[in-house]
Formats: sequence, structure tokens, C-alpha cells
Amino acid sequence: MALIASDVDRFETARPRLEAIAYRLLGSSGDAEDAVQETFLRWQAADTGRIEVPEAWLTKVLTNFCLNQLTSARARRETYVGQWLPEPLLDGDTMLGPADTVEQRESVSYAVLVLLERLAPKERAVYVLREAFGYSHREIAEILDITEAAGQQIHHRAKKHLAEGRARTEVDEAAARRIVEEFLTAATSGRTEPLIRLLTQDAVAVGDGGGKIPARAKAFEGARAVATFLRGLFKPSEAKRKYVGGSAEMYAAIANGGPAIVAVVDGRVVGISCLEVTADGIVAVRSQVNPDKLVRATEQWAAAGQGEEPFCTL
Repeated sequence: MALIASDVDRFETARPRLEAIAYRLLGSSGDAEDAVQETFLRWQAADTGRIEVPEAWLTKVLTNFCLNQLTSARARRETYVGQWLPEPLLDGDTMLGPADTVEQRESVSYAVLVLLERLAPKERAVYVLREAFGYSHREIAEILDITEAAGQQIHHRAKKHLAEGRARTEVDEAAARRIVEEFLTAATSGRTEPLIRLLTQDAVAVGDGGGKIPARAKAFEGARAVATFLRGLFKPSEAKRKYVGGSAEMYAAIANGGPAIVAVVDGRVVGISCLEVTADGIVAVRSQVNPDKLVRATEQWAAAGQGEEPFCTL
């Protein structure tokens, strides 16, 4: 059934919200775009005149498509080379969605996206719809075809699982950039002690190379082990330049609302390291270097027209 112009406009109005939901559910901008496109195709095939609340209908279709994708993704990730990490998004990306409340900002933080991977698909959906987009338990029950009581129980269970895995501190943009600059100063000093002072004793470092860029399959754990690894990671070498295609400029940035380091080679983002910060220090350094998960970041970086000088070049 062909869509009339008003139906297309209605869908396009909903697109940013649908993309933001899908990104939180899937942890990938490409997968989120595919999910939204599939939702559009189903909207195109539907008798839109009989749909009383288009927003609810679109959210239901999108969410259930994402649930199916999450189920199949778990099987795919069992064969993924090395650690699987979500795709980070740079500050200003519309796919990050609403950021007016603490709950909304937290739901798209990199630390929480990592923790969401621990949840069952339906737990993840309930948490995202409730915390990030303010859907009522009744609306969530209708979207997921469950009872309202079941939705409340799932939401409580999801929040409990996430609370057990984090002790995050929210920082503003100025503080985030200061943290990154302190980190880069320590990481490029050539010594481990300055890094150890910034890390918590139980700090971890993990990278996702997707089998295309070298990244250790197992996380580094403990302040000294992480500091030793980072000291080597930020030491310039011809081998590193060969892998990324040249000298990398290192910038202090914001990704998923938190402090991040962006490595850029000739305008191409080749790595984003997200720092998870608590009151006690940096508790995690998660680096995305899989080129497939940096395409959108490169586009956003170019669109933003970064005019600032890099902190350093490796």
C-alpha cells in the first residue's frame, strides 16, 4: 500500500525517537538504522488509516524487531573475535536521543550500554523504554504483549542487575575534558605511576578490535596491570602507525555523555576510548578500535569540523 505524504511525514517525525530507542537496544548505529528501516517498510505495508496511535504502533513494531535482533545477536557474538563492545557515539549525535534527565543520560552512557549486554532482551527493552523514554508500565505491557505486573517485575529486576554493576559519577563537559587531559598526560608520560594514581585498584581495560585491529581477548584487571598496558598503548611506534594508517592525533572529547579520547588519522576516527569515572577514580577504560564501529563517528567528526588542536600525536 502506497503511503501518502502525511504518512511519510508522520514517520519522519518519529524517526529520531525510533533511532534513539533502537541504538540503546542494539548498541550499534548500523543495526539501529536497519531496525528503523524495517519499521518503515512495515509502516508502508500497513493500513495506516486504521492505526489509531501511530507513535505507539511504530514503537511496538520497532521494539519487537529489536528483540528478535538481540536474540540472534547473542548467537553471533559467541563467534565474535575478541571482546564485543557497543559502538560509541560522539557528543551531538542525534541517535543519542533525549538527555534532559539523569535517567536519560545514564541510559545511553557507555558504561550502562556495556552493562545492558548482561540483561535478557526483554529486560533491556523494559529498562530502555521506561528509563530513557518515560513509557508507563501500561504502555510497555502493550508494546511487549505482557501484563503490567510482569513489566513492573522485569523493570525492577533490570534496575537491580544494573545497579550491582556500577558506581558511576556524572560529570559535566568541562570536568570530562579535564579528566581526559589528565589521563593523556599520565598515559604519555612513559611511566606507570602517574596512571596508577588516576585508576581505582579494581580498574579494568578492554578493547574491541573485531579481529581487524589487534586487541587482547581478555580484559586487563587491576590498577598496575591496566597502567602498564596503557603506558605501552600510548607509546608511539611504527607498528601502531602501520595498523591505523599513519600518525594518530589524540583529542579530548565526549562520547555517550562521558569523557573519551578520540584518535584520528587524516580525518578518520580510528579509535575511541571511553573512560568510566567514579568518585574514587577511573574504574574502566573501554576502547573501540573496530573500524566497522567507527564509521558513524568519523562522519560525525567531519560534520562537526573539529578546529581544536590535538592534545598530542602518536
